[in-house]
Amino acid sequence: MRRTVFNEDHEAFRETIRAFIEAEVVPVYDEWFAAGQAPRDFYYKLGELGIFGINVPEEFGGAGMDSHKFEAVLYEETARAGVQFGGSGVHVLLALPYIKMLATDEQKKRYLPKFVTGEEMWAIAMTEPGTGSDLAGMKTTAKLSEDGTHYVLNGAKTFITGGVHADKVIVCARTSAPTAEDRRFGISLFAVDTKSEGYSVGRKLDKLGLRTSDTAELAFVDVKVPVEDLLGEENKGFSYLGHNLASERWGIAFGAYAQAKAAVRFAKQYVQERTVFGKPVAHFQNTKFELAACQAEVDAAEAVADRATEALDAGELTPAEAASAKLFCTEVAHRVIDRCLQLHGGYGYMNEYPIARLYADNRVNRIYGGTSEIMKSIIAKNMGL
Repeated sequence: MRRTVFNEDHEAFRETIRAFIEAEVVPVYDEWFAAGQAPRDFYYKLGELGIFGINVPEEFGGAGMDSHKFEAVLYEETARAGVQFGGSGVHVLLALPYIKMLATDEQKKRYLPKFVTGEEMWAIAMTEPGTGSDLAGMKTTAKLSEDGTHYVLNGAKTFITGGVHADKVIVCARTSAPTAEDRRFGISLFAVDTKSEGYSVGRKLDKLGLRTSDTAELAFVDVKVPVEDLLGEENKGFSYLGHNLASERWGIAFGAYAQAKAAVRFAKQYVQERTVFGKPVAHFQNTKFELAACQAEVDAAEAVADRATEALDAGELTPAEAASAKLFCTEVAHRVIDRCLQLHGGYGYMNEYPIARLYADNRVNRIYGGTSEIMKSIIAKNMGL
């Protein structure tokens, strides 16, 4: 099927990214995988390439685009090569929308130029030990000082992607107690400097997949956050968090589709080269049928992902539509990648093969950004059920 989601500019960007990956990432990716993170200086290279500034206004050093299609190309090209760009996805997909939506002009002047260059990497800290999907139950607090110049931050966060290398972290914390009518009330967002006294990075978590993406535990002990670093209005943080969920879930959906597409590519290449009983594995009918079924599912996921991309760029992607795209694409990826690994036989279980890493990387897609069960609840509610 002919795709219409990308134009010549996107395809030129694709060529640049593909060449960059081949030159700068593939040769050293095994080292990143073993280390459990990409090196910090890699993010400077992404900054130089212009990746961080695509959707940043020109006045702050960016390209001034207002589209997620370049991000979509990145998803496809990293998946195609079987690599990840460390924790940089959070920097652009999660942190940037909050800065653009909530930061004052003064804050943008302070934050965005260094954001674009990679001089300051950003992460976002929502999840706490014991409070996963239930963000209203968070315990981290930020109390305004008596002189009104700063907040005092105390608490802990976990599963923070990009948390090891982050220079700035958007921290969600309670500035007021919840009310009887609304337990979501009282949450605020802060841009916290990771060099602040009392801020500490705990364990770099040992994950099943996404091994090159640094994920950490964070702790705050009497961290002073200047009032100038409050993002948006006090106590309205929960509504802000919900505002960006559609774009976050789009990113997971599109990334999952891209992984499924890459899995078919890896499996097709493998079965054409691997010989069993004197014949290429691709010769057998079961192999052909399995890959044909996988391709059909990828075609369907591509259509869903592309439609969601167009809706997101038009500002029309609803929460229910984003949930539907995430649910469908992540479930397709789960099935396709598993079947493609099976076609690799025992070698599919070896980390030296990209299909094995892809299998592990993909699993979290049905968990973060809202579990598949949460997505079903959102869709059912939208159906009036």
